[in-house]
Amino acid sequence: MTSKTSAPGELTGRKVAAIFVVFFGIVMAVNFLMASFASSTFGGVVVPNSYVASQKYNGWLAAAREQQKLGWTPVVSRRADGRVAVQVAGTAGEGLGVIARARHPLGRAPDQSLDFALAADGSFVSAQPLPAGRWLVRFEVRQGDKVYRDEQEVR
Repeated sequence: MTSKTSAPGELTGRKVAAIFVVFFGIVMAVNFLMASFASSTFGGVVVPNSYVASQKYNGWLAAAREQQKLGWTPVVSRRADGRVAVQVAGTAGEGLGVIARARHPLGRAPDQSLDFALAADGSFVSAQPLPAGRWLVRFEVRQGDKVYRDEQEVR
């Protein structure tokens, strides 16, 4: 009976099989890692009916053009006490009203509705503080029949 031994450095079937297993194991591990990163870091944007949304698109563009004509420049910021302030430049400020909803960009915290009151400096300040962290504040400024809608990031 003869025993077959391989010389050092010789490529055998077992070595080739091991190379394939290690290579595809690494590829699969990286794919699973990237898939877990992708699914855990982006909440996504869902449109219930994309056809209906496409039919409203031109109306949304017209509303955006009307909003630009107002010349308002709202700036959203967080105050030291955690409350949100909205300063609206380009308007007299009389008869203005502000409503807002803050949402966590990754959906890790529940949405927060914000009620605003006019402060002495002319800005609108939320009645309740916003929890620490990064938030997207979608707000609406109204003055009579004029409406300005926007979304800004607050940290």
